[in-house]
Amino acid sequence: MPRTLRLILGDQLSTDIATLRDADPRNDIVLMAELSDEATYVKHHKKKIAFLFSAMRHFAADLEERGYAVHYRKLDEANGPQSFTQALIDAVNEFAPDRIVVTEAGEWRVQQMIEGWVEMFDCAVEVRADDRFLCTHEEFRDWAEGNKTLRMEYFYRTMRRKYAIMMEDGEPAGGQWNYDKDNREPLDGQVEIPDRPDWTVDAITQEVIDLVESRFSDHFGTLDNFAYPVTRRQATHYLNWFIEEALPCFGRYQDAMKQGRPLIFHSHLSALINCGLLSPMEAVEKAEQAWRAGHVPINAAEGFIRQIIGWREFIRGVYWSQMPGYGRSNKLLAQRPLPDFFWTGDAKMNCMKQSIAETRDNAYAHHIQRLMVIGNFCLLAGLDPKEVQEWYLIVYHDAYEWVEMPNVVGMILFADGGLFASKPYAASGSYINKMSDYCVHCDYAVKRRHGPDACPFNYLYWDFLDRNRDRLKDNPRIGMMYKTLDRFDDEKVETIREDAKRFLDAL
Repeated sequence: MPRTLRLILGDQLSTDIATLRDADPRNDIVLMAELSDEATYVKHHKKKIAFLFSAMRHFAADLEERGYAVHYRKLDEANGPQSFTQALIDAVNEFAPDRIVVTEAGEWRVQQMIEGWVEMFDCAVEVRADDRFLCTHEEFRDWAEGNKTLRMEYFYRTMRRKYAIMMEDGEPAGGQWNYDKDNREPLDGQVEIPDRPDWTVDAITQEVIDLVESRFSDHFGTLDNFAYPVTRRQATHYLNWFIEEALPCFGRYQDAMKQGRPLIFHSHLSALINCGLLSPMEAVEKAEQAWRAGHVPINAAEGFIRQIIGWREFIRGVYWSQMPGYGRSNKLLAQRPLPDFFWTGDAKMNCMKQSIAETRDNAYAHHIQRLMVIGNFCLLAGLDPKEVQEWYLIVYHDAYEWVEMPNVVGMILFADGGLFASKPYAASGSYINKMSDYCVHCDYAVKRRHGPDACPFNYLYWDFLDRNRDRLKDNPRIGMMYKTLDRFDDEKVETIREDAKRFLDAL
């Protein structure tokens, strides 16, 4: 009887993955492997490696319980493979399959590896589309070619119509597509933040934690207090908890930040969706059901759903349509090296200190910390896009190149010159002061504009506009800010430049 070797990658931990769709559990072999090449092509956060290895081992055990023959290669086994290619060579030599089946990779570099296997092996190699995503590569290209500019909002509307999500008689529920204007409130002292579910570290996860600490001790981050879902059952429990306990307030406070409470009402589900333990559509459907049942306000449900069927799918489409050269974009000619405090968290700016420390401890920070605190600093300071991309890829446990690169290149750094962002997301300290309590605990004065004690974001904002005038002055979204800058007298402009130089040189 013909035998098929079915390779499951570490971000394909779903029994619905295309690789398994026609599998014969009695005869086929499912190959999974923990690979040092994948853990070290950048020095991923310890918790990211531990999360994925534990989830992989639990998924393999689940497949075995379902009757599949799983050939699982652990990182610490003798003569273990270093790469996907070596793992396949070993398995082909051992099992002599008639066919290899794999689902396309999420990252360009791995997909190039996969395409090379077609010529490498004597048996047939079948590469299947990853239909866990809601928009195919072809659909995105067709949509993009029909639009003068790539704007997520219009793509999102297309996706809402395609899947009839929060639609009524062909129109958006509630009469509008987007409720972001209702989603920008800071926390007040009366808001009660719910406690998160916790999961006991089992023997499998503890073994992985010990392995990661031993093999990757020099990687960024800590393994302390590992309490994250690593199984399908735990992941669905976490999703149900979020819909019930956190989603009702998510929309209203999704941009808020609070010292010592890194998650607030955020779902914390992105890593579970990106590795396959949850499907994007099940999260969307549960959110819509909760809204229709009257448990969740429309702005909360719509904001959460937009992140999944809008932003997540859009970013993937941008990545694949722009590769392989997209990561080299640097339209603002930024070249300052990444400061050391990005690795230590030892920053005098409290907002940066808090956001980096939470990233170090949790391998996670929510989108406003990533975009408007850390990202804003990277943009205003003119940090090298390649170094910023690598940092974001290393530190977050939901980060894969397909999601990290467009967010950094296009959204955070405006390094692609506005391929899909209509303006640079630059802000002074007043935004962070409005949306958080960070500034209360900071050594810098957020309301001071100049001098050594002033919030660096205040003068860096104007210095960023000043030094990028030739590249940004015609952008209609920030034209008013250049009119304001033009009203500054020469002495004020020079003071801004001196403050910025003093601060940036000290980095």
